[in-house]
Amino acid sequence: MEREAERSTRGRLEDAFWERHSNPKSGWSRTLLGPLLVVALYRRDRRLFALVVLATVLNPIAFGRPDPDADGWMTRAVRAERWWLDEGNGAFGLGWPNVLNALNVPLFGYALYAAYARKPIRAAVGIALSTGLKLGWVASVVRRYDRSTRE
Repeated sequence: MEREAERSTRGRLEDAFWERHSNPKSGWSRTLLGPLLVVALYRRDRRLFALVVLATVLNPIAFGRPDPDADGWMTRAVRAERWWLDEGNGAFGLGWPNVLNALNVPLFGYALYAAYARKPIRAAVGIALSTGLKLGWVASVVRRYDRSTRE
């Protein structure tokens, strides 16, 4: 009985997390955090770095729940991500579209390295490609989610 109550509480907390994270302000502001982290490393700005890390941690819970009827792309993107993960698809792998996330990780790491090495063009290209791959993964998952909710 206690274990069931624990699962129920955890489920409600998880639901609240995803609902708040589906606020478009959460999703769109989160897309800025990667480039800001690159800037912080390039400038050697510890305060900005700490602020970006803190914002990354707090972002999914910092915004209120969106309107239940919200149908904006970023709201659907977060709902699609949750649906995709709940379906057991994972976020990384060699199959489509997870390969986009698998490629995203080393590119993001390269962008961070390039920023730290003070190679601004390489850092900018790395973060642009990384962000593009992440948004490509999200767009693919949203298309699948939209198809599944129409059926």
